[in-house]
Amino acid sequence: MVVILGLLSAIGPFAIDMYLPALPQIGASLNAPVGAVQASLTAFFIALGLGQPIFGSLSDMWGRKKPLYLGLAIFIAASVGCAFAQNIQTLVALRFVQGLGAAAGMAIPRAVVRDLHTGHEAARMMSLLMLVFSVSPILAPLAGSGVIALGGWRLVFWAVTLAAVLGLAAMVRGLPETRDAAARNESSIADVLKAYALLLRDWHYLGLVFIGATAMAGFFVYLAGSPFVLINHYGLSATQYSLAFAFNAIAFIGAAQFTGPLGQRYGLVNIVKLAASACGVVMSCLLAYYLLGGDKLVVLIALYFTASGLMGLVIPTTSVLALDDHGDIAGTASALLGTLQMLTGAIAMQIVGLFSNGKPLPMVIGMAAGALTGVLLTWITLSGDRHTAKQKH
Repeated sequence: MVVILGLLSAIGPFAIDMYLPALPQIGASLNAPVGAVQASLTAFFIALGLGQPIFGSLSDMWGRKKPLYLGLAIFIAASVGCAFAQNIQTLVALRFVQGLGAAAGMAIPRAVVRDLHTGHEAARMMSLLMLVFSVSPILAPLAGSGVIALGGWRLVFWAVTLAAVLGLAAMVRGLPETRDAAARNESSIADVLKAYALLLRDWHYLGLVFIGATAMAGFFVYLAGSPFVLINHYGLSATQYSLAFAFNAIAFIGAAQFTGPLGQRYGLVNIVKLAASACGVVMSCLLAYYLLGGDKLVVLIALYFTASGLMGLVIPTTSVLALDDHGDIAGTASALLGTLQMLTGAIAMQIVGLFSNGKPLPMVIGMAAGALTGVLLTWITLSGDRHTAKQKH
């Protein structure tokens, strides 16, 4: 079940990461300027954020599987349309629709985890889900390059269509419905609106969401800035850059696998406090290094590797804690979590982009700012936290 949920979660990221190497070829093929081609990526991100509350709410009213079927059907249809697009305007519009469909796979698997488990067992399952999900930034760009070399940029969309069809088949055979009929019957549009109002008034929930969001914002800043810094500034080849990027992803994945056993032994709240604080210290050291004139790639790679591992403890654990008190509206709570975290990351990426000059310092400032904001939110939100005792069950 974890593999199926992870694959469903990864379909959206694969549609982003496989697509990146194709951008120059798309521009040449459709006679489109760089900005217009990049808009096709932006449209997908926006739809991915906007679609999660829709599918999360539907999953509370209809059950988990029906909205997943709907989302995958939309994604498949839009992907086929993208493969046949003859101009950039059509591609941008279809990428938006594709992002809406992918949003189902982003929002609903977290709710399924909450349906089945709470506490450290949920953290273990969430970390396994993140393991499958996190393979995307390692494999997808390399897979995309291979697919493009084999059959051009349009073949990328046939590849993600096939991935979605396989996910659909796996879900039919191996994913049970985890939201019972009684809970579904008690959900309506009015209940969904009440649920969002409840969540937006729950400062504890919002604090946990934004602790994870600040960690994700640091990653988004690195995602946007690292190609220019590592390739243009430090002179890495595209292959060397891919390996450096994968190195950090491996740290995140590896650390995430310890959230379950560590949470069982020490409590999930204590894990978040320690990991978020340590991440703030590491990123402060990296910022101080560059402010004092340092400029060695090995320092950037080593310290961000450490920070990535610590974020691997923070992000899945805060997701579990945020959903812990909202099991009856887990789909809605998961969707709002995903939307707020994605929008926070996108805003951080855009702000740092205004000051980017291809050198490491602006990127490092943005990454450190995210980590330090996360430390502040952690100690405001979790000091004397009511979950501390019960997370050791």
